[in-house]
Amino acid sequence: MSATGAQSYDAAALLALAAGFAIEGKPTSVAPLGRGLINATFALDTDRGRYVLQRLNRQVFPHPERIMANVGVLARHLARQPACGITIPLPIPRRDGSAFATDRAGDLWRLLERIPDAVNLPRIQTQAQAEAVGFALGRFHRLVADLPPRALAVTLPGFHVTLGYLARLDRVMRTVSAGGLVGDLPHALAEVERRRATAGTLDRARRRGQIHLRVTHGDPKLDNILFPRRDGQALGLIDLDTVQPGLIQHDLGDCLRSCCNRRGEAASATGRLRFDLDICRPILAAYAEETRRILGPADLAALYDGIRLVPFELGVRFLTDHLSGDRYFRVARQGENLEKALTQLALTADIERQEESIRTL
Repeated sequence: MSATGAQSYDAAALLALAAGFAIEGKPTSVAPLGRGLINATFALDTDRGRYVLQRLNRQVFPHPERIMANVGVLARHLARQPACGITIPLPIPRRDGSAFATDRAGDLWRLLERIPDAVNLPRIQTQAQAEAVGFALGRFHRLVADLPPRALAVTLPGFHVTLGYLARLDRVMRTVSAGGLVGDLPHALAEVERRRATAGTLDRARRRGQIHLRVTHGDPKLDNILFPRRDGQALGLIDLDTVQPGLIQHDLGDCLRSCCNRRGEAASATGRLRFDLDICRPILAAYAEETRRILGPADLAALYDGIRLVPFELGVRFLTDHLSGDRYFRVARQGENLEKALTQLALTADIERQEESIRTL
């Protein structure tokens, strides 16, 4: 099996591994599931149920045990909520009571319930879908609003530290010769450089005590929100690997980044790319309904900065990975991470162009 994905796998070994979890029925089949860039994820079927088997990537998460500990804290917290309103799949323990399995290579595996009749949306197409996205993220933030951030470990050090991502890009750039700056690279680097002065906006607001760490999802992109096969309210919020102390501005920014770009993050026609306010508006309206009692004026004032900074920092990360030889984000072809970087930087530019309208929303 590859380090970052599920392209090749030993089905018999995975079925034997799955049999050690406290599931109903005998495991019968296993196959790659989803489009995730980090972990290896599989659909597991038994003769009595359907599950998700997943290997956590130690190259990205140096302490995957912390992820499982955080999920345990979250599970106990949600168990005290009278009605969640959304499904958040939690790990199924092993038959010996442990929360995960470790294979011969030392990799950590977990098993999750698979939400029945649920699908991912490739893009938002209706106002109802947009409202469902805002509801799902807002409900999650409301459910964990009284969970102290200090109760959770940091699972991904340096996550959403924009200045840290810039410093990493700078280190990589010192290894790149002038002759290597060809094609779209100079344009991408110039787009990064002209935003460097505002990259620490949220960090400075937190140091001044204007905004505070809260429990965040960490990766609430459209791929991680499940919908029924027919239009309706969002069914669930998945992928809890980055649930840790963070800023809700980053969470909302990441959600809007993935939903309001109709062309997708791999789009090559960046000149026609735009941040769609017609999608942004119902997401924010539904999110506000869920969070109006937990967010103060300073939180609201900083929302635009999160919306702008998340695609910018993701563009920096894609660009750094391209220059480093595509070591972090899995790619299908050479140059894909550069294309994704250009897309995110173009999205950042369109967000900046519409700053006044976004702040008004």
